[in-house]
Amino acid sequence: MYVLTSNATVNEPRLKVAVLIPCLNEAAGIASVVDGFKSAIPDATIYVYDNASNDDTSAVAERAGANVRREPMRGKGNVVRRMFADVDADVYVLVDGDGTYDAASAPAMIDLLTKQHLDMVCGKRVDSEVQAYRPGHRFGNRVLTGLVAVLFGNQITDILSGYRVMSRRFVKSFPALSSGFETETELTVHALDLRVPIAEVHTPYGARSAGTASKLNTWRDGWRILRTIARLVKEERPFAFFASIGCLLALTAIGLAIPLLLEFLETGLVPRIPTAVLSSGLMLVSVMSFVCGLVLDTVTRGRRELKRMHYLLHAGFTNKEERT
Repeated sequence: MYVLTSNATVNEPRLKVAVLIPCLNEAAGIASVVDGFKSAIPDATIYVYDNASNDDTSAVAERAGANVRREPMRGKGNVVRRMFADVDADVYVLVDGDGTYDAASAPAMIDLLTKQHLDMVCGKRVDSEVQAYRPGHRFGNRVLTGLVAVLFGNQITDILSGYRVMSRRFVKSFPALSSGFETETELTVHALDLRVPIAEVHTPYGARSAGTASKLNTWRDGWRILRTIARLVKEERPFAFFASIGCLLALTAIGLAIPLLLEFLETGLVPRIPTAVLSSGLMLVSVMSFVCGLVLDTVTRGRRELKRMHYLLHAGFTNKEERT
């Protein structure tokens, strides 16, 4: 864990920095967000992606000096996919447009990313106001973070943070398959699965701008994030996923078979034929599940190698410096 210092500055003037701000109905606060990042990172290009807002978010952002683009397909994941595809830069600052994140922390995060040649710096939220971080969201974040830590590693302790600084090669190798708020989980798992160099820093987290409302639904989006984690486990850890199912089926089959076996040893008869057939079927499916896990684990290793090669196609900070 790193702690930001107030005197950190962006020491890589040759690097092109892009600030990416996905927005949905943030007209009341987007101007202050844009102004904050213009002051914190004067040389950066600020992009505001309007996700089919019903208010004047686009017009307000344009007047504030941002490059405004529109993504009609609702969902933060859809906006992130579009931003990562459209924008070309060396360093990407991804931040929500609700005014809760501290723009002054960005130079230090970029400085850490470039100095240590990292691929992602995640802002761990430190709330300065009680209403900034609702108890339900805090509890859900802890549960989901703990689950990801057990399955993929514990380098990130705030997997749902919307404040991240990333390198070009990380952004351009990110598949961006999710459509909603689960995109933060997908970013974290992508970094942990590829074992790229990452860091986490404390950043202030405040209340939303007045006149705006949170788009995050604790139960609905929490359930979607859980489903995303399950999907990522199935795709990135297939042997563990299918072996767990196989073990459960095998234990059930054994539990059903033991009384039948005892009765057969005592009487020489198998009176409950359907139970015996069910037990045999469950054991057969259990073996098939283990075999599927082994086969898919080999496939996943090949996919991981391809993702790694695609990641390495893009130059890192060290290579850029050697060429200049």
